Amino acid sequence: MPIFRLTGPATLVLALLCVLRASADADYPPAVKPIVERRCMVCHGCYDAPCQLKLDAWAGLQRGANKDKVYDGTRLLTANLTRLFVDAQTPQQWHDKGFYPVIAPENPAQSTLLRMLELKQQHPLPDGAQLPDSFDFALNRDQQCVRADEFDTFATDYPLWGMPYGFPGLNGDEYRTLGDWVRAGAPGVPGPVTDAATRAAVDRWEAFFNGDSLKQQLMSRYIYEHLFIGALYFADVDGQPRYFNLVRSRTPPGAPVAVIATRRPYDAPGSGSFYYRLQPLRTSVIDKRHMPYALDAARMQRWQSLFLDADYSVTRLPGYEPEVAANPFVAFRELPVYSRYQFMLDEAHFTITGFIKGPVCRGQVALNVIDDHFWVVFSTPHSPEPDETAKFLARESDNLRLPRGGSGLLVSLVQWRSYARGQLQFLKAKSAAIKKWVQSDVARITLDKIWDGDGHNDNAALTVFRHNDSASVVKGLVGQQPKTAWVISYSLLERIHYLLVAGFDVYGDVSHQLETRLYMDFLRMEGERNFLTFLPRATRLELRDFWYRDADEHVKKYVLGKGTQFNYDSAIEYRTDDPMREFFQRLQPRLPGADAPRYRVDEPELARLHSLSGEALRLMPEVAFVDVLGARGEDRVFSILHNSAFSNNAQLFREAQRRIPQEDTLTVVKGFIGSYPNQFFQFPERDLPGFVAAIAALRTERDYAALVSRYGVRRNAPWFWKVSDKFHRNYAQEQPLEAGLFDLNRYENR
Repeated sequence: MPIFRLTGPATLVLALLCVLRASADADYPPAVKPIVERRCMVCHGCYDAPCQLKLDAWAGLQRGANKDKVYDGTRLLTANLTRLFVDAQTPQQWHDKGFYPVIAPENPAQSTLLRMLELKQQHPLPDGAQLPDSFDFALNRDQQCVRADEFDTFATDYPLWGMPYGFPGLNGDEYRTLGDWVRAGAPGVPGPVTDAATRAAVDRWEAFFNGDSLKQQLMSRYIYEHLFIGALYFADVDGQPRYFNLVRSRTPPGAPVAVIATRRPYDAPGSGSFYYRLQPLRTSVIDKRHMPYALDAARMQRWQSLFLDADYSVTRLPGYEPEVAANPFVAFRELPVYSRYQFMLDEAHFTITGFIKGPVCRGQVALNVIDDHFWVVFSTPHSPEPDETAKFLARESDNLRLPRGGSGLLVSLVQWRSYARGQLQFLKAKSAAIKKWVQSDVARITLDKIWDGDGHNDNAALTVFRHNDSASVVKGLVGQQPKTAWVISYSLLERIHYLLVAGFDVYGDVSHQLETRLYMDFLRMEGERNFLTFLPRATRLELRDFWYRDADEHVKKYVLGKGTQFNYDSAIEYRTDDPMREFFQRLQPRLPGADAPRYRVDEPELARLHSLSGEALRLMPEVAFVDVLGARGEDRVFSILHNSAFSNNAQLFREAQRRIPQEDTLTVVKGFIGSYPNQFFQFPERDLPGFVAAIAALRTERDYAALVSRYGVRRNAPWFWKVSDKFHRNYAQEQPLEAGLFDLNRYENR
């Protein structure tokens, strides 16, 4: 493997490279980058990187570390923003914000990064059984963010805590390459050059986004507020995709991008002109936040048809006052509802993934609002008629207002009751409107009221998996029939996006985070309520009560309560006594890709895991990747997902009291689901029956430890990195557009 060396003529090269140190566009050297990606970024890649040491870009290494946590569910005051490439541009600016260096240019041999790597070489992990309790792998653990002058004490107190923390050290070649580079000052190299075809595509799209008409300006604002989190790429440009972020800039197309740093995408951009620009993504691709979105000629024509050729007028552009900008039903009132909804439906997987992969989804408080496994389908954009929908939403815009965030120390009871009243009034108005439409035969409840993907779009059916403190969303109806399902309408989809993506502030205070979690209760219940209206009237309350066992009666009224019930029967003629199962059996053939062949498991031994349920499964990890080694080298990879059962999800706390492990299940899929693997398993194909039998026989934590010892790969296994690298290679080969680096922060030690 190539080794980073600085001898002879390389001295001149080093001098040139050092000139680039201040450039935010610099990158890791080619010999260094794969090591940093596979050994460092897998824990230091996003907001929850320990000590805010984000190594997904060379600029993050230059920025250094910070003792403050981004994710802090007890924070009473809003935190200062520390978004890489946005809130400061140079190492000195970051140091002024409380960051401290981990690279020491004046004395590279004393760099904290290098000394952490050396510490692991000097004190490798003990192999064999699980690591001792002196290692803390808890999600919210106290972090040891060590400055250079604190390192000697740290090394004395925690000699086994060198980097990579809790994993095997680098091998000889990796250590020499990385060590030589750090001793040379960790210089960067020029980032990738944009080729002519990509540059031309950027020019075309920036011209499209920056049209002068009111229609064009309102369209671009709407698109930006929905795609700002995406990794945009040009599907009609040959070669390896180059990813871009859609940003607001002070500078026009053709000039270097000058990002306007606001807390939320709908915050006021300040005085003066601004432009929508495509900025090259300067970080490595991290799976937990990677959301690819294709731009090509067909996409531009689609948006032209939806937003510019449509017959409507924009009389004035909305302002950026919080009461306007935070409420999309007010801000975009003049955009056709059909166009808005169809825009999101075209890439519904992307839209829902924003909620799953965005910064909101970290930790149980953010995620215990949803079930561990549920299916999602969408109401058709033609039902009821778009004009009727627009009039209804205009009347209800105040009841549909969302939390805007603030600086209060506690969730305001008055404000919370205001949201609750608004949601209840909206549900009552919705029930009355549907009653009127049904009576006029505009909206009879049939399977036709579910969007069929226009006959070709595989975004029509989605599956969401919760993995305790993370989540995943995939296309198709994956797994055994879940306990719950959602039918999402335009107004619900829009609110999910503005609550959990556009409006969520990861740096916000506890008030903002709790308010978001509590409001999401309303949205979940609305999606479930929408689904129940497709079932026979006689079964709705029974199913609702099963979903909300032990929940307070006042909670249930938001699903099907007095004044919000839909008292008309579904027009679907059911033939069995299990209407939920029958509904999806009849719906699946109508939805492109709903059968999800990509994830189908054909191996009968593994498929047996689908039939397991009960207490034994409570011991299984949330996400496990399984590598089954074929006798002739035809290895197969699977994911095993643990679906934990709860009596209800209508309470903020006391989750342990709501657990019903007797109803736990497993979902087994071909390939990869999950950005945070908790356990790797690897074994020969001949051992597959024994592996499945061992899972079925689990009773105690000791049983699980034996399972891992026999079939698994522990954190301290000498071959751990070999297995991790293999999974990354397989993922990149199977899904080259979707694949990114997995996050190993939640890998178990059991």
